[in-house]
Amino acid sequence: MIIKSLELKNYRNYKDLLIEFSEGTNILYGNNAQGKTNILEAIYVCATTKSHRGSKDREIINFNMDDAHICMKVERRNVLHKIDMHLKRSKTKGAAIDGLVVRKSSELFGVVNVVFFSPEDLGIIKNGPSERRRFIDLELCQLNKIYMHNLANYNKVVNQRNNLLRQLMFNPALKETLDVWDDQLVSYGSKVIAARREFIRELGDLIGPIHEKLSGQKEQLRLVYEPSVEAEAFEKVLLSKRENDIRLKTSGTGPHRDDINFIVNGIDIRKFGSQGQQRTAALSLKLAEIELVKRKINDTPVLLLDDVLSELDSFRQNYLLESIKDIQTVITCTGLDEFVNNRFSINKVFKVVEGTLEAVNGGTI
Repeated sequence: MIIKSLELKNYRNYKDLLIEFSEGTNILYGNNAQGKTNILEAIYVCATTKSHRGSKDREIINFNMDDAHICMKVERRNVLHKIDMHLKRSKTKGAAIDGLVVRKSSELFGVVNVVFFSPEDLGIIKNGPSERRRFIDLELCQLNKIYMHNLANYNKVVNQRNNLLRQLMFNPALKETLDVWDDQLVSYGSKVIAARREFIRELGDLIGPIHEKLSGQKEQLRLVYEPSVEAEAFEKVLLSKRENDIRLKTSGTGPHRDDINFIVNGIDIRKFGSQGQQRTAALSLKLAEIELVKRKINDTPVLLLDDVLSELDSFRQNYLLESIKDIQTVITCTGLDEFVNNRFSINKVFKVVEGTLEAVNGGTI
């Protein structure tokens, strides 16, 4: 899987840009706040319809403009596809694949698979459960359209049930309708739990050997899925906690409360791990994610590295760079020293200055 080119119009600080990528390693370097990450974000939006930053469409569009356009050409199994994304300030975004309008975002998933790795991901381990759930959902939604459907419907039901719980204070008679929402919550939620459990199991099989190498054979890492409730007991537990939900006016049970535990040599490193242990575990997690995606799609994903190398020591830099040699990679950084020092092969280099790109060493735009 290769991204051939990316075209941006009125996207953040890019008024008009066309960049052609190498199928190997592409470096975007320059000072901070010049627009390097915006290019990675645009690729991610084309692949998933969402910003990795969680930004709204209106925040992505260039100031004083009403809309923005992204066009990305992707080669998958020797077939070229074109993804068009039209972002509008006051309307829902529009998308098309090879000129055919996409009605649902799920139709876009699978055309291109990307793995995004940023400094924020180094905090997946130490930050709250919501970040770990987001990690699961972002990857599973790319790999499994059924999961995406079930998750979207589950989230809708949670929101509607919470609205109902708030209304009960003013209209107690509405309590009779809770059974309807509870049935849907259990139906969709049980499927979400089952998919997450399998995902964590598969990821756990891959992450152990990777982490052992990264830690110099000193640490054993184990992933443990911590569901808020087991699927088989969901209906019973939800009913037993109904009065508590009514009192708190929110749904306290379900996969929207799930978490993942990272156990290193028997210790929960979310709470008791050193910063070094947490960083190593986060890197292991991303490398395992790449391997899992390879297996699932029978192809290589595109890797987006957003200024991650500066956060890693030389040993982990070397391990990461060695692990991604066979993958198309787009890397942002403030300088090229990391690659020179590691004698890493670079195919194209672009210098980013205030929303403009300058090809370096014979690269073309």
